[in-house]
Parts: sequence; structure tokens; C-alpha cells
Amino acid sequence: MTPPAQISPTGRSRSPRQVMWALTPSVYAPSLLEFSGLAALMPVVPLLALDLGFSVPQSAALTTIFGLASFLGPIPAGRLISRFGARGSLVATGCLLVIANLIAFFVITPALSGAPRLAHQVTLVVLLTVMATSTQVWQLGRQAYLGTVLPPAMRARGMTLFGGVIRIGQVIGPLLGAIVMALGPDTGVFVLFAVTSAAATTMVAVFLPPGERPDVTPRPRRGRGSRTEARTRLNRAVVARMVVVGLGIAPVMMARVNRPVIIPLLGAALGLGSVWVSIVFGVSAVIEILLVIPAGTIMDRYGRVAVAVPCAVMMGAGFVLLAVLGEALAGRGVAAALVALLVPTLLIALGNGLGSGIVMTLGIDVSPVHGRTGYLAWWNTMLGAGRLAAPLIVTGITLIAPVTAAGAATGGLCIAGGLWLMRVLPRLTPSGSTRVR
Repeated sequence: MTPPAQISPTGRSRSPRQVMWALTPSVYAPSLLEFSGLAALMPVVPLLALDLGFSVPQSAALTTIFGLASFLGPIPAGRLISRFGARGSLVATGCLLVIANLIAFFVITPALSGAPRLAHQVTLVVLLTVMATSTQVWQLGRQAYLGTVLPPAMRARGMTLFGGVIRIGQVIGPLLGAIVMALGPDTGVFVLFAVTSAAATTMVAVFLPPGERPDVTPRPRRGRGSRTEARTRLNRAVVARMVVVGLGIAPVMMARVNRPVIIPLLGAALGLGSVWVSIVFGVSAVIEILLVIPAGTIMDRYGRVAVAVPCAVMMGAGFVLLAVLGEALAGRGVAAALVALLVPTLLIALGNGLGSGIVMTLGIDVSPVHGRTGYLAWWNTMLGAGRLAAPLIVTGITLIAPVTAAGAATGGLCIAGGLWLMRVLPRLTPSGSTRVR
């Protein structure tokens, strides 16, 4: 992917703030818009499914469409981006997002006031699949683009800011969705997602420079076997490196997926209402957003291990503490229950905020420059498997043990992952520099 002319020639001499501002209209602002719309939609999907006649388990299962897309989607998305370039792929899938949301609004809204049919249920499943696939293209395209245009000395800060934008969108989105639903039907969130996607797609089409184009130059046959063997050796080395790093960072991804499942379940077991649980999540979100910029600066100055290891260990310790306090303070009143839920959750938030963008940064670190989009697709697929397996682990544990056991298991995996990263990251990722260029 060709770096934009306004960044690559002078990116190393510009300050980090100037580089980030240059990327705002093409990457960060569209990402905020798209993730805000998605975050507004996700909590409403199970409720709309219930209104359309789905059972409770079926309604809950619909949200796994996005989890399946994170596992099955990156490699096809990578091929699409490599074939048509980042801007063309993002604009095309952005238009799909707009069309899918508008169709969902006009088809599903009448069904909520009438008798829903099988056609309405099938339409919802198909449109959610289109949305999940399109968001995978958007995520991979922006990650690969940032990996190309960001100077190495600013890579962690740029990726961390991208992760922070996602978190801000996850806070703003549900608030915007609540306003829209207060003014109209619940399906209004589809219109909100369509509007944010249209604005994001327009910004990408206007501000994102053309990326790489398909290579149509005929290749000579001579030496083809040796090139194939060299490429195979490279692929094996890259995959091995990804697996080594992924073993340590996958528990962090699993903890992020399990957190919105374990904490509400434990809150309910402790007798706390949904209002208190929401307050706990709100305070956690503020802490995570405040740590976005410091996390990127630490990574660029002192290396990935300075952030990845504390992130995994702190999150792991928070989940273990959640299990311990959940057992020790159960049945001792609302104040004790709030302490049992809030203190560990804040520790988890500190670790998670410190690790803003760490997964995407590591993906770029372990991917070669040439063909990076395809390698990032492998990385995202590997981590998507962990993201998909995480709730299944919680489900399996809670079938035979209390939810605190699921928290303890998640915490143990994170701590083990942190210790593993402490061992392998110093030799596989940039060690950082005390001088920020």
C-alpha cells in the first residue's frame, strides 16, 4: 500500500500531533463514526429479534454473527483489499453498510407493529451478516493503512489512538441510540448506523489516498520455483512468529470479550441492579479513555513489553480479585457487593486502558512490510478464534460452577499470557527508544 504523499516524505520529521491530525479525516474520524453506529445497534439486536419471534437463545445467538465474522472474515477481506486497494474496498463496503441498514429499517419496522413472518427473520439474519462482513473489511483496511503510513517511531501511538477511537465510539454509540429510540421506533438505530456509515464512507472517499493496485504485470517463469520456496519459508516464519506472540496476547482478547458477560452476571449474583452495573461500566470506560495517549507513548519509548505485560497481568489480577471478592463479600449488603464489583473492575479497566491498541500494534510488528494486508488477515483470524471461543468457555464453566469460577479461569489465563509475553516479546518486537522522534 502506497503511503500518502502528504505524510510519507515528511512523516519522520513531523511531530506525533501533526501526523495524527493529518490522519484524522481519513482514518480516525471515519472510525469514530462507524464504531458509534455499530455500538448503537448491537445492544438492540437481541430485543428486535425477540419482537420478530425469535426465542431467547436464538436472539442471543444472533450476536455471534459478528464473532463468526471476526474469525472467518479477515482472510477474504484481506484478499479484497489486496485486489482493489484500501480506499475502493472501504467505499464499496461502506455503501453496503448504508444500503443494508436502510433495508433493515424499512423491512423490519412494519413487522414490529404487525405479525412478523419468517421472511422478516431471514432478512434480519442476512442483513446482520452483510454488516458484520463489511465491518471486517473496514477494520482490516484501516489497520493495514495505518501500519503503512505511520513512521515506526510513532506506530504504537497511532494504533493506540485508533483503539481509543473505538472505545469512544462504544461509549457515544449507545447514548445516541437511546436518544434515537426515545424519539421513534427501536429500528431507528438502523437509520443512525446508516447515517454514520454514509458520513464515514464519504470521508474515506474524499480524504483517503489511493492505496495499492493489483499487479497485472506478467511475471517471468524463470526462477518461479525458488521464489515459491522462499515465499513458503517466509510464510512459515511469519506464522510461527504470530503463533508465539498470539499465545500471550490471545488471553487479553478473551478477557475483553468475557468482561461484559462475567461482570453483569456477577453483579446480578451479588444482588446489584442494572443501574449499578451500568455505573461500574461507565466509570471503567472513562479510565480506559484517559489511558489511551499514555499507553501509546510508553510503547514507543520503552517497547511493547512495557505495556503488553502489565496489561495482561493487571487484567488477570482484576479477574482473580473479582472471583475472590465475589465469594468473600456475597450476601453482605449492597455496599459490600458494590465494592466486590467496582474495585476489581477498575483494576481490569486500568490494564485494558493501558493495552489500548496493543493487539493491532503487535499485528503490524509481526507482519512483513510487503503483503502486510494478507498477513494481518492471518493475525486477525487467529485472534478471532480466541474471541469466538471466549464466551463458550464461560458458558461451559458456568454449567458446572458459579460465575466466579469463570472469572478466576479468565484471570489465570491472562496472568499466564503476561508471563509468556515477558519472555518472548523482547526478541520479537521493537524494544522502543528513550528518544521520541
